[in-house]
Amino acid sequence: MDRRPALVALRLGVLGAALLAPAPISAQVENDPDLVRILAYNVKHGLGMDGQVALERIASVIRELAPDVVTLQEIDSVTTRTGLEDQATRLGELTGMRAIFGGFMDYGGGRYGMALLSRYPIVEWDNHRLPDGAEPRSALAARIELLRPGYGEAPQLVVVGVHLYANAAERLAQAERLVELFAGETAPVVLAGDFNSIPDSKVLRLLEDQGGWRVPAKTGPAFTFPSVVPDREIDFIMFRPAGRFAVREHRVVPEAEASDHRPVLLELELLPDDLNAPLENTP
Repeated sequence: MDRRPALVALRLGVLGAALLAPAPISAQVENDPDLVRILAYNVKHGLGMDGQVALERIASVIRELAPDVVTLQEIDSVTTRTGLEDQATRLGELTGMRAIFGGFMDYGGGRYGMALLSRYPIVEWDNHRLPDGAEPRSALAARIELLRPGYGEAPQLVVVGVHLYANAAERLAQAERLVELFAGETAPVVLAGDFNSIPDSKVLRLLEDQGGWRVPAKTGPAFTFPSVVPDREIDFIMFRPAGRFAVREHRVVPEAEASDHRPVLLELELLPDDLNAPLENTP
């Protein structure tokens, strides 16, 4: 098993303007610096339940929830289906967040895949190929530097967006690869997205038992799909190690129109370790 850190640093010159653009100052200083709000949202390329593609509507949902990091599934990049728009970049512009795109297949003259948005700097990222299912799949992983006043070295958090697919055997193989990819990662890791798997499935059990991720229970109704009358829980946010986090909020957002999935919001308190303890001379 390759136990090297999963992320490969990319030169800033190739990341694009959306990644380099700073997050709004207010987003960096107004929030409690020990709290991280993470949103997982399968947005179906912006196609709402009314049959209209409206990225502005998706962006409005995101802005209202004020997350620090967002993993987005089913994102188009310059496809004919969605008017040749670079959806990741556009959603970054609409939300004032840094944006990266991880494609896993050609589609409609462009690419189809996932995106990740962050208010904090993304210091490196990679789009890891997973075993193919009925369609190619990948894991979009970003190492994020949490700028926290009063700390000697900014803590880092690895956030990984996934969209597992399609049958149980294929999804299990993809989960096994995720365990391998991040086996040697020493930073806290959050895994978030559409797993197309229900609680207590082999996929979720493997990620918990072998990957070490904790899958916290949601407060209130837990079903996420389909959005209008959801009848199953297939979208999750999980984290490791358990000892570095305390769950402050975890719920399904009752948004039924913007996509065929409901978004999931998780607010974590990042607990200090020896490397990231407050400086002694901090007032």
